[in-house]
Amino acid sequence: MIEKIQASLDRLSDAERRVGHWVLAHPRQTAESTLAEVAQRSGVSEPTVVRFCRRLGVGGYREMTRRLTEALSRPTSFLHQNVAADDSSSDAIIKVFDASIRALVEGRAELSAQPVDAAADLLRNARHIAFIGLGASGCVAHDAWHKFFRLGIPCSVSSDLTAIQQLASIAGTGDLLFFVSARGARAEFVEAAECARAQGASVLALTRPDSALAAAASLTLASETTEDTSIYTPMTSRLTHLVLLDALLVTLSLALGAAAADKLRASKAALV
Repeated sequence: MIEKIQASLDRLSDAERRVGHWVLAHPRQTAESTLAEVAQRSGVSEPTVVRFCRRLGVGGYREMTRRLTEALSRPTSFLHQNVAADDSSSDAIIKVFDASIRALVEGRAELSAQPVDAAADLLRNARHIAFIGLGASGCVAHDAWHKFFRLGIPCSVSSDLTAIQQLASIAGTGDLLFFVSARGARAEFVEAAECARAQGASVLALTRPDSALAAAASLTLASETTEDTSIYTPMTSRLTHLVLLDALLVTLSLALGAAAADKLRASKAALV
């Protein structure tokens, strides 16, 4: 929640931004305060605080304070948010599987709202696709490159921040930068996306829909899980990203038709 507030500041009104700055400066006090108290201390009206909460994508003030409390609470385990330190191995395994299944089911429920066809068009018309990600998202970006280049579209992958910044600085019309980021809050990614777009390149982002990276992208494939990746190494969010990319690969292959089938057949034959 704290990261979400930080990423949202630039998109808030002046009054809402005052609430955001006060909450960020006093997160624990906010979690323990009433709506009226936060409004008074940040110098705004109570409806403004409510609007601030809704701009963050939460149902209201009570939900925001609950999520703040969760963010401020020290986790019992840094391994997986559903697994406690005293869980048996069998219980832990079941929890990991259940969390992964739940994340995929939630992702499937959102598919109808995903701009998959528009994303496939961007990929199809690109002269070069650069898959970009860091950390666990960098592994996802590498997986995407490993699959998409077989369709015959020139592709590359970058998980080095300096190289990403340089790539954005020389991108131009026909280039597509495909960012993969669980939180979408990294300032360097946002700056690289803005730089590339300013020079005519397209930017596709697989990230949280309310993130700064999503706002900077030409098009966003939204992925929002309940996993707190500011504490835990991405697990369920990584799975959702991998499946979304597989779905996008299939969509693009269908759009390319026989040409894609021929490329895939040739790349497979090269391994024999």
